[in-house]
Amino acid sequence: MRILVIENELPLAGHITRTLARCGHSLSAQPDGALGLQTALTQRPDLVVVDLQTVHGRAFTGQIRRIRSASRVLLLTGKSGADPRFSGAPSGTTDVLTKPFAMTELVNRVEVLGRTVPTDAGGGRLEVADLRLEVRRRLIERAGKTTALPRREFELLHILMREPGRVFSRTELCERIWQRDHAYGSRTVEVFISRLRRKVDRGSIAPLIQTVRAVGYAIGAPGYFNRVPTTHA
Repeated sequence: MRILVIENELPLAGHITRTLARCGHSLSAQPDGALGLQTALTQRPDLVVVDLQTVHGRAFTGQIRRIRSASRVLLLTGKSGADPRFSGAPSGTTDVLTKPFAMTELVNRVEVLGRTVPTDAGGGRLEVADLRLEVRRRLIERAGKTTALPRREFELLHILMREPGRVFSRTELCERIWQRDHAYGSRTVEVFISRLRRKVDRGSIAPLIQTVRAVGYAIGAPGYFNRVPTTHA
């Protein structure tokens, strides 16, 4: 995931970024709360880790809510539970971590949030190269051809297209779509990837659904994944 850390305690910010980078994520950090929130709104990272003591002012609650529409949010606080200025946390795409915390707990929270989808994911349109996904109608369009997707194929493609370039392991895809149901496994993911390829990439000289050997699957132009951190298998 692309993660932005907003934390004015520089040693802690460094520790967080190094730890999450070792887990295969792409990290950036901002010590200034106001600039950090603005960066989150303009760059729309997949996850924002923000220390509530770093952000100030009455406008910050509204900004956090706007960020939640496009990104997952992990709130760091020195208080027990959610900061009283921010109601509604935690939710599916928001979590609260109280200081002090172990880095293993931070990693666990990040991994859980990584398996959720931001709150605006139920509508709109996603695009990767010349592929378009109409979310509400579960339609894909490429090379002038429109195709309706069954539920599971849509869910799989939706996950890939929300984070183009990110390599998902078969295990993570299976967990996110089938919620660890023992009747499904990595072979099931391969079957659904094959079905999607027939609908997305058939007849194209630039296939978009990529297999990253010994890791998993991603969506994007060939060769892109040599430059992009992958999730662990």
